[in-house]
Amino acid sequence: MNETNNTKMFEESVVETVPRVSKIVTISCCLAMSILFVSSLYIWNNKQHNWDRNHPATVKRRFLSVSVVMVVAPVFVYSFSSTELMEKIQFNELLGLRWHGLLMAILIPYLLTMLLFLGPLCVELQNESIKMFFDLNFWKSALKNILWIRNHVMAPLSEEFVFRACMMPLILQSFSPLASVFITPLFFGVAHVHHIIERLTMGMDFTTALIISLSQLAYTTLFGFYSAYLFARTGHFVAPFLVHAFCNHMGLPDLQELWQQQLRKRILLMCCYIAGIIGWSLLLNIATQPRIYNNKIFWPRECELIDNPSCMV
Repeated sequence: MNETNNTKMFEESVVETVPRVSKIVTISCCLAMSILFVSSLYIWNNKQHNWDRNHPATVKRRFLSVSVVMVVAPVFVYSFSSTELMEKIQFNELLGLRWHGLLMAILIPYLLTMLLFLGPLCVELQNESIKMFFDLNFWKSALKNILWIRNHVMAPLSEEFVFRACMMPLILQSFSPLASVFITPLFFGVAHVHHIIERLTMGMDFTTALIISLSQLAYTTLFGFYSAYLFARTGHFVAPFLVHAFCNHMGLPDLQELWQQQLRKRILLMCCYIAGIIGWSLLLNIATQPRIYNNKIFWPRECELIDNPSCMV
């Protein structure tokens, strides 16, 4: 059979070569981990701080709680994963903790996400707020600020480990990679709805609290799609973790600040916004090719027949 230079096929991922795990089992495990994660935030008696999630005492206790959940969550993966899968790959690799392709997993997804935020980054560049990242005093202050540590270290670390590194390997054993990317973020998004309790306790009216919580559900779920995709494509935990930390720093684009710019700057910055989104869309699939990260675990590897005849076997 003649094959052209452009002929491609896909190698099966390791997960695809083993028997499927029951969908009920994996969904139940993910639901249990979600409940465990959210519950861990409320096991402490926070009434003395009026349920203030930003109070240092509350933050420290939640650090401890989610740390315990991070220890417990892998037990679900180890206990309910396919025996054949556990025989083929090491457990740490199943959780996305591996050396092969690590450098690429650190750099490429981060740069790709910076491209997505090209517009907001250009806004920071023109108002010179980006200079603070080159100030040693900024970093000294940040590392002493428990809220900064929560938002940029502990929250991304715990959430990505539980909702990506532990849930994705289970879901991928029951569903296709693409379906898994759309399933696991639902747990992640719903897990953030609990903030409505805190807002109501702090005195916010129900309608406002509901609208804010639903908005948060929407963008956390959208981010979850992206994060799950990065984990499945790269096979690395570090990729979604660093991207999550970066997105927490950037937050939602401040369109009001953009609109306050002079007309010429505003048009230029709007072009940066559009260029960043288009560039990210065009490069997403290319920059996350599993072969770049030596990922044979979760996503079928695209294989060039002309370069690798063994793929024909």
